[in-house]
Amino acid sequence: MHLQGAPAQIGFQHGYLLALEIEDIVHVYQVELPHDVKRDWSFFRDAGRTILWPHLEPEYQQELQGIADGLHANGSTLDLWDVVALNGEIELSEYYLPTLNAKQNQPNPQQAVAPGKCSAFIATGSATKDSQIVIAHSNWSSYAEGERWNMVFDIVPASGQHFLMDGLPGVITSQDDFGVNASGLMITETTLPGIKGFDVNGIPEFERSRKAMQYATSIDEYAAIMRKGNNGGYANSWLIGDRKTREIGYLELALKHTPLTRKRDGYFVSSNFAADPDLIRDDTKAFDATNMESSMNARHLRAEQFVRQHYGKLDTALAEAYLSDHYDSYESRIDAGKRSLCGHEDTSPVGEKVWGDPPFAPSGAVTGKVMDSNLAAHLSFIGRSGHPCGEDFKVAAFLKAHPEFNYQQSILNDMIAGPWTTFSANQKSPSTAAGN
Repeated sequence: MHLQGAPAQIGFQHGYLLALEIEDIVHVYQVELPHDVKRDWSFFRDAGRTILWPHLEPEYQQELQGIADGLHANGSTLDLWDVVALNGEIELSEYYLPTLNAKQNQPNPQQAVAPGKCSAFIATGSATKDSQIVIAHSNWSSYAEGERWNMVFDIVPASGQHFLMDGLPGVITSQDDFGVNASGLMITETTLPGIKGFDVNGIPEFERSRKAMQYATSIDEYAAIMRKGNNGGYANSWLIGDRKTREIGYLELALKHTPLTRKRDGYFVSSNFAADPDLIRDDTKAFDATNMESSMNARHLRAEQFVRQHYGKLDTALAEAYLSDHYDSYESRIDAGKRSLCGHEDTSPVGEKVWGDPPFAPSGAVTGKVMDSNLAAHLSFIGRSGHPCGEDFKVAAFLKAHPEFNYQQSILNDMIAGPWTTFSANQKSPSTAAGN
């Protein structure tokens, strides 16, 4: 999806061309949210209007309004507050809502928590095959959401830089956060687990992450944009590489603590593992780094094992293998499940208590993306929709075995893994390239 122009123009193109896809993903949340967090879509529309919208810069207000205008022009009944709620769903359901429930002395649903999903690494210098930067990321989400997380956005804004990112229809930032901009910044993240706290007067995370992708030209600038007005929403460990300098950074961005570590030689792995002791103490709900049964800690151990085993050889092929890995460090065997880097929660008979996910939840790794400095120089990356390992998820057999998830029948589709494919800025489809 190529979008270009002023904010309202970019938004209108987005909303008009993806009207059906945006309506579809909104329907997914309309089904999921009342079940998972016990609030219906109207709560998120109202919170988007009152909590998020007043703190957005005019540039991004105009783009969001443009999406709503494009939707309307293509016959959709969705409006601006649906669009804002869609963009802010993660920080509203997993950060604002728990804070609101605590303030109102209401019980917090198990799944209304910062879940801590995704697997990633970034490496440079002696860690990689050619001393250049290599970066990898898999998005973990419900399969209902993830099967629709199949967009690549090529955006040329009137202000700021040309950038390429993966994303979800209707959302102005990547949100699972994998992309590259014209300054050579290579960006991804994984969610910090068990985070608490939300500042209703802060700037929404979806604006800050989009602004950083669009305007930052260095690791320091990226960190500064993410820190300014930080509302604590969608708290992540950010992995940032600068192709120009070969430097990599690791920014743990919680509400109270935002430590940045950087290096020109070595690597960072990320699997939703909180590292900074002050952050663990003040920003998490007692994150337990010793519980090796949990997905986050087991994957952290396996990530370290994988990268050390292949130290000095890391390239995009090994990055794909990392994201496809099925080794369970807790069970010490190959087992595609909740603890493998390529997550398959639907096979887990125990679920993940830290996230509030029940046994056999239809959730896990739903995309894979890898990039090196050479690809970044051409605003390109390699991506795959579906499980990075290439396995398919089939709905009929799953619901027959697990009818407790029949409430998702209207939104759960087969998730068929696509091939590893190179995506580039200014890329045209074969029919367009042929002039048809």
